[in-house]
Amino acid sequence: MAEEGAVGRRGERAEEGLAERGPGAAFHMFVLMEDLLDKLKLLSYEEEALRRHNMRPLSRHYFALPTNPGEQFFMFCTLAAWLISKAGRPFEQPQECDDPNAVISSVLSQLRSFGRPVDFPPSKLKTGCGEQVCYVLDCLAEEALKHTGFSWKRPAYPTEEPEEEEITEDDAELTLSRLEEDVAEEESDNEENYIDLNVLKAQTYRSNMNDTAKQEEILQSTTDAAEWNLEVERVLPQLKVTVRTDNKDWRIHVDQMHQHKDGIDSSLKETRGYLDKLHNEISRTLEKINSREKYINNQLEHLVQEYRSAQALLSEAKEKYQEGSGGVTERIRVLSEITEALEKVKQETEEKGSSMTDGAPLVKIKQALTKLRQETIQMDIQIGVMEHTLLQSKLKEKSNMTRDMHATVIPEATVGAY
Repeated sequence: MAEEGAVGRRGERAEEGLAERGPGAAFHMFVLMEDLLDKLKLLSYEEEALRRHNMRPLSRHYFALPTNPGEQFFMFCTLAAWLISKAGRPFEQPQECDDPNAVISSVLSQLRSFGRPVDFPPSKLKTGCGEQVCYVLDCLAEEALKHTGFSWKRPAYPTEEPEEEEITEDDAELTLSRLEEDVAEEESDNEENYIDLNVLKAQTYRSNMNDTAKQEEILQSTTDAAEWNLEVERVLPQLKVTVRTDNKDWRIHVDQMHQHKDGIDSSLKETRGYLDKLHNEISRTLEKINSREKYINNQLEHLVQEYRSAQALLSEAKEKYQEGSGGVTERIRVLSEITEALEKVKQETEEKGSSMTDGAPLVKIKQALTKLRQETIQMDIQIGVMEHTLLQSKLKEKSNMTRDMHATVIPEATVGAY
């Protein structure tokens, strides 16, 4: 809802700005675009700029109407860079991947260097269309035309000689007969629109004869002044001209300006007297206030001195209090450190006392001794078993050796017997 309200307010401000500038302000960008296109054609932008980047030519309303913001912005950057370089300033050609804010700021800085005013935010150029885009490109095109030495000349119109129509006597008689018929019809329709036929005949015939003869002498009227005045008085009520007042006419605005100026002058004369009186009253009041202030200062001078001495004493007492409070804080810090050390000592004494009265270590020692005894018994049993097995193996070896010895001795005895 807040965003919709902000958008609505911006739209209302834009409409008010257009209303202040006039009803044609909304179409000013189209005029700028057409002028810009003419200037670009004079600079041969199709051959030098568009063919290099393989782009299509611009239409009459390309930058005036939003169609494709990305394409329009890139076209704007390309043309701006080309126009700046055309105006004699070095400018790097922007790419599609460049930062748009940086490109816009560089283009506007070049425009300011040409002396052109920039009274709009740079974000107006991001859309790639609008009055601001047309304005920037138009200014750059003008600078490029100045640099190339182009100058606008007045148009030369061909002179045509008017053809003189020759009026013959037959044509004069024909016009007279037509006039007679018209006058007869007018008399039948309305009797008030009566015109002296003889006078018209004489004037028409004389004018036709003068045209055919091409006389160069001064013409003199033969119409009776009294009859002419009567005819004017008779036709005058039918010749009323109603002038419609147009609010856009500058004469009306000038008259209004004069009226407002007269009103301001008349009201200024009246208000000037009131303002002078008010000024005099204010000045008198200020003088009274100054005199009263001086009187009060003189009367209260001793009180002011006492107040100043009290302020000095108070400042000294505050300094002493700050010094004392500083010592107290230091002592509090030392006390906190001592209490922390005392707590640590208490904790250590409690731990030592608990360890001295506690029988848990003895229980642990007894358990360890019983475990060692069990392990020694198991080791003795294992040692006995190993000794027994070793003894058995030695006895077995000894029996085997004795058996082998007896087996070798007996066959030798038997051989000797034989």
